[in-house]
Order: sequence, then structure tokens, then C-alpha cells
Amino acid sequence: MKKEFVQFRCSVYEKKLLKVKARKSGLSVSEYCRRAAFDDRIVERMTDEQIEAYKLLVKYQRNFRLITNMFRKRNPRLAEETAQLAKEIRQHLLNFKK
Repeated sequence: MKKEFVQFRCSVYEKKLLKVKARKSGLSVSEYCRRAAFDDRIVERMTDEQIEAYKLLVKYQRNFRLITNMFRKRNPRLAEETAQLAKEIRQHLLNFKK
């Protein structure tokens, strides 16, 4: 249980920035400052638009993988290009998790 109290001084701008960053991360200002001080991971929550974009990328990546499998025997070059596109989309999806 947290019982100790710590204070520090900052400018009005810094205080507002701390509040904004804490809100975007889904944390209280205290928890945000603690995590920042101890170099813990602070992850910003995704907006509704970002979640929709992520879902769309997942759908596209799956579709391109299916297209690749369909063209593999008939047109190997086209299959290779769609496979590369699917890999690029997957890389972008992995960046969302960081």
C-alpha cells in the first residue's frame, strides 16, 4: 500500500502535458509519474480510429495471404508480390503493439 507522499515543482505547461499524457495512457498522473521515474513501460491507448485501422489492416493482411495461396501455382510472380505486401502489412500490425 502506498503511504508516502512526494511532491515536485513544474510549470503550468508541464503539468498540463503530464495530465494529457497520463489520460492518453489511461493512468492517473501519480501512476504516470511513477512509471516514468522507474522507466516502466507506458503505453498510449489506441483511439477508436486507430482500432478500426488495425482491424482493417488485419483483414487486408489475411486477404492478401489467401490471394497469394490462390496464385501460387498459376502465377508465381504475382504470388510473390502479394506475399510481400502481406508481410509489409503484418510488419505495420506488429508496430501497433509497440
